[in-house]
Amino acid sequence: MDFGWTDEQLARRAAAHDFARRELADDSLEARDHEGRFARDLWERCARFGILGLSVPAEFGGGEIDLPTAMLVMEGLGEGCADNGLSFALNAQLWTVQRPIVRFGTDQQKQRYLPGLCDGTLLGAHALTEPDAGSDAFSLTMRAERRGDSYVLNGTKCLVTLAPIADVVLVFASTNPAAGKWGVSAFVIDGGTPGLHASAMQHKMGLRTVPIGSLHFEDCIVPEHARLGPEGAGVSIATHSLEVERCCILASQLGAMERQLQRAIAYARSRRQFGQPIGKFQSVSNRVADMKLRIETARLLLYKVAWLVERGQPAMMEAALLKLYLSEAFVESGLDAIRIHGGAGYLSETGVERDLRDAVGGVLYAGTSDIQRNIISRLLGL
Repeated sequence: MDFGWTDEQLARRAAAHDFARRELADDSLEARDHEGRFARDLWERCARFGILGLSVPAEFGGGEIDLPTAMLVMEGLGEGCADNGLSFALNAQLWTVQRPIVRFGTDQQKQRYLPGLCDGTLLGAHALTEPDAGSDAFSLTMRAERRGDSYVLNGTKCLVTLAPIADVVLVFASTNPAAGKWGVSAFVIDGGTPGLHASAMQHKMGLRTVPIGSLHFEDCIVPEHARLGPEGAGVSIATHSLEVERCCILASQLGAMERQLQRAIAYARSRRQFGQPIGKFQSVSNRVADMKLRIETARLLLYKVAWLVERGQPAMMEAALLKLYLSEAFVESGLDAIRIHGGAGYLSETGVERDLRDAVGGVLYAGTSDIQRNIISRLLGL
């Protein structure tokens, strides 16, 4: 493996970091986090900069680049942007909505949806999770019944990123219940389709600046040409997109951990107690060292997974190790950052505690830490 990045790749990361520091920093973040408010203007700035085109070919309005470079860009964005919810939502649309349409969609589907998703005029949601199908992701109760040249969708999806405001929905439903997970199919439909109803945004512990909610399908009729790929391809579509999504969402988390570390170092140098900077106390400096170690260990796992996926090599073990370690490390570093800042870190106005609340979601979404441990142990023959 060669992790010697080219000057062009490093320049892309630096450009994303500088863009985020310059264009995505706003004084309303604390209020938006408190109110659970999505910043559509910041989303559109990201679209104009080209973030939403990273997974889409130029012929459909994007500026597609290879996965390792895209991962570097999202790492730079995560470091420069304090709004972890925005980074999370961008990654969710890029890799679990746009990329599947690019890879599995018809020319008609690509022309209909990709330009708007790239330029920020359309928002896309990926609807897989159900109330009774969380970790057991493909034990779906939602049905898509074939009726002539159409399908009738019935069921409920929950914990869907951008659901309350989505213009486009990539939804998974069973077209052949007898086939189990191999009977799951995918559909790309408009958010305003009759029979599709979105819930209001649900309040949550962290990632409050990205709307998350439920989607209810009641005799929702969609044409056959809304199906993404052949019948029964849902598992392949979802698995492919989620593997890539992990790299880039976790890259943004890695960037956030770097931002967190630099802030902790600056505070440990400037805050004085007992006549000296608190960084001179071993209990504080050791926490900083642990934060650095987590970042560098996670970075090696992240780059290895991106390297394997880009080359079409199996990465199930490595992806599970990455998801488990980096998400848990972000939580641990969040706790360390609060302890370094002391009482000030506990106050919402400083933003230090927000990173911890946002980090907790990472041990749950895209496969819980417990599921990752199960995958790793199974692949080890247990």
